[in-house]
Amino acid sequence: MNEKLSKLVNVYRKNGFLGFCRKLHAYIVANYFNKVSLDVILRPDFYRSEIQKMLDADYDRVVLWRSSFGYHVPLFQRPQHISSNLAKNRCLVLYEVTTMTDKVKTLQKHSENLWLFNFNNLALSRILMEELGRIPKPRYVQLYSTDWKLSVQDIGMYLRGGFGFIYEYIDHISPELAGTKTLPVNITDKYDYVMSCDDVYVVVTADLLAQDVISKRGTRRLARSSNGVDYAFFQTYDANFRFEPEFQQILDRGKPIICYYGALAKWFDYDLVKKIAATGKYSVVLFGIKYDESFDENLTGMEEDLYFLGPRDYQVLKYYARAADVLMIPFQISDITRSTNPVKVFEYMALHKPIVTTDMNECRKYSSVLIGTDHDSFLQKLDEAMTMRDDPEYLALLDAQARENDWSHKAQAIIDMIRADEP
Repeated sequence: MNEKLSKLVNVYRKNGFLGFCRKLHAYIVANYFNKVSLDVILRPDFYRSEIQKMLDADYDRVVLWRSSFGYHVPLFQRPQHISSNLAKNRCLVLYEVTTMTDKVKTLQKHSENLWLFNFNNLALSRILMEELGRIPKPRYVQLYSTDWKLSVQDIGMYLRGGFGFIYEYIDHISPELAGTKTLPVNITDKYDYVMSCDDVYVVVTADLLAQDVISKRGTRRLARSSNGVDYAFFQTYDANFRFEPEFQQILDRGKPIICYYGALAKWFDYDLVKKIAATGKYSVVLFGIKYDESFDENLTGMEEDLYFLGPRDYQVLKYYARAADVLMIPFQISDITRSTNPVKVFEYMALHKPIVTTDMNECRKYSSVLIGTDHDSFLQKLDEAMTMRDDPEYLALLDAQARENDWSHKAQAIIDMIRADEP
């Protein structure tokens, strides 16, 4: 209960009173009222038939993606990319929706072998589990290490039903990432269970996470699958796209633009971005959400040459980033960021823009990334990056490393791991 209360406080800080009320209403509807679906109760044969049609498709295995990360959230992240690429590789993926973002009360086909499914609908879920019992194909439940909805007991139910368990260890386990004051029990319990059981399939996104797993349970059923990029998506643009006035005014000022997009949270180095803006050489533009109270504690909104423009939908964010001169990741170095493999670094590569980051372990791996080891060297790297904007050799390097990190390769690593145990 304490974790839920601290989460509610965090939601209030991020969304204000009206936004908080909307999200609270949606949460109550999704987690209480929608659990009992009169339509499914009154028409069970119809939904059983729909599920049977879905299960009768052509695929090699079933993957239930069980985490509260809606498919249609503004920022398209690892869950959607991995799920869609698993579906393209002969996996039937049932992706758990959230009513707050997806508006799917039962099930809905998204694309070939990828379905959006409301696991919160108890009657529908019961029919699904009954029908899955007749399918002689491997079945898996997959979730994030940061998921705090499913308990170890829930995972045990799947295991007793013949499911394999795929645990995506994607971040340092911390309350800051969970959005709570203390770690939710369901997060720590699942982590402890996974680290004591070598039958679980574990996917790691960073070297430090891999080292943690190996120290506790060895290399059995372990796959390295860092984050990646939908390379093709970042190569297509609509010539008719137009920026809104607030961003166009920044462009019209004529200063080079240094851009970041993503969460504005406690691990973000606000002092560094203020120093960048204080040079007077750049327009510093930040896109994203206020993940916690840290933004308002560190920035007034009145800093000269520093602009916070809020979030942009994944489908259009690339237009803004492409208009920048240099793209950056100014994170403080901490336990969280040492284990972070940022999605955006690969998207920056695909945008063919010079990249400057702070000294994060995972960013050091890529020769296209300029690393600032402290504030002064970060500023120097920005100046260096400005000279590389049209360097054909550097642009070719960015392109090559983006292609090497396409999401299709990341999903394939997971498939290769589980397929080794399949008949």
